[in-house]
Amino acid sequence: MRIGYYAHHHGSGHCRQADKLAALLPFELRQQMTVFTSLPTDGYCFSTITDEQIVRLSTEDQLPEDVLSGRAGEYWQPSSLHYSPVGNRHVQTRSWQLLDQIRQRHIALMIIDVSVEVAMLCRTASVPYLYVRLAGERDDEPHLNAFAGALGLLAPYPRQLEAAATPDWVRQKTLYLDFMPNKIDKLSTFPDFIDKLITLTTNGDIHKRLYLRLDYDNKPANDNKDNNNKDHIVTVIKGYGGHDAIDAKLPELRCALPKALIISLGPINDEVRDCVDIAAHVDDVSPFIAYSDLLLMACGLNGIAQAYNYATPLVVLPDERPHREQEVMAEALIEQGRALSWAKFITQTSNLNSQNTPSFLSINNDSISNETINNEKAALTDIQPSMAAQNFMDSVAEYVSVKAWFQEWLLPQLGLRPEK
Repeated sequence: MRIGYYAHHHGSGHCRQADKLAALLPFELRQQMTVFTSLPTDGYCFSTITDEQIVRLSTEDQLPEDVLSGRAGEYWQPSSLHYSPVGNRHVQTRSWQLLDQIRQRHIALMIIDVSVEVAMLCRTASVPYLYVRLAGERDDEPHLNAFAGALGLLAPYPRQLEAAATPDWVRQKTLYLDFMPNKIDKLSTFPDFIDKLITLTTNGDIHKRLYLRLDYDNKPANDNKDNNNKDHIVTVIKGYGGHDAIDAKLPELRCALPKALIISLGPINDEVRDCVDIAAHVDDVSPFIAYSDLLLMACGLNGIAQAYNYATPLVVLPDERPHREQEVMAEALIEQGRALSWAKFITQTSNLNSQNTPSFLSINNDSISNETINNEKAALTDIQPSMAAQNFMDSVAEYVSVKAWFQEWLLPQLGLRPEK
C-alpha cells in the first residue's frame, strides 16, 4: 500500500518522524512512501527518503492580496479550520499539489503530521488518512474534527504519558507508537565521549578537567570515590524550533552549578555563550545523553524520545508551543518521576551543601532496568526500535488494500467498529 506523509514545516521534527517511520519499512518498499512538506531543502536532510520521494509544497503564508486573512474572525472563519485565507494563490497551489500528487502516485493512505486543514482537504476529497496526535491540549473544534475524520490517530509517545484531560473516544481511537529514538549502530564508550568533548574546544583548562574526569571514572568502584570531587558533566540540548527560553536560564544554571562542565548543543545566543564551557553542533547526541550527569532539555518530541530510555537525570524546561504541547509533555514526565521541573531543580540545588552535585535527582522510570545501569555513569537501557511502530509499519507493508487493512488490522487494534 502506497503511503503519503504530510510533514509540517515548523522545525525539522515532523520530517524526522517521517524518516524514522520509513526506516521501519523493508528496504524494497521504502520507495512506496512519499513525503509532502514545505520545509526548505536545507531544513532537514533525510537519511531514508530519496529526493524523488519528496514533494516540496508551496508555502501557506498570508499575502497582501488575500481577499480574507487566514484568521478573519467569527462569521468569516470556518470553525473546523485554524487557518484559512481566501484568495491566497500559495494555498491554492499547495492544495492542488497535494491532490494531484496523491492521484498521480496512487497513494492509498495519508499520514498527516500535522495540519487540520490538510486533514479536512483529504476528507473532503475522500482520501483516507491517519492523523498524528501530538501531546498537548488539542480539544478545540478544528482538532476534534480532524480526529473524527481520520481512520485512526497515531500518538508517537507511550500511552502512560497521555494527558489526563484527553477524551475517552480520542484515546480509544489512538494507536500509541511509543517513542521512536534515532537509530544508533553502536554507542561510543565513555573514553571516546571524553575524546569527542576535547575536540570541541581549544581551551586547555577544560581539556585538563576532562582528563581528570576520565581518570575519576577509571578508578575501581571500591576505591572510595567521592562524588563531590569530580567535575559533573551537564548537557543542555536545544532544537532549532526555538531555544531562547533555555538560553535565558543558562546564567542561573551556571550559578547553581558553578563547578560543572556545562555543554550546550544546538543554537545558542551570543550573550550567554560565556555561561557554558563548550558550545557545539553535533550529529549524534546519544553519547551526550548517555554519559552526562544531568540533562537540561525542552520537551520537543524527538529530544524526549532520545532521552527517555536512558538513566540520565533529566530537567525539563518546555518551550511555549500552541496547545501547551511541550508543557503537557513536561507535566506527564514529571508526574511519572522521569524528570524534574526547572523550579524544583533550582530549589533542590540551592538546598545542597555542595553546589556541584546534580546527582540528587531521582529516577523512577519503569522502562529502565536497574540491572543494565552502570553504577559509575548513566547507561542506555533500550536501543531497540518501538515494537508498536514496527508492527504498524509492517501492517502497512503487508496490505495492498487500505479497506482491508482498516477492517482487518486497524479496527481490531483499536477495538472499534464504525457504524455502517
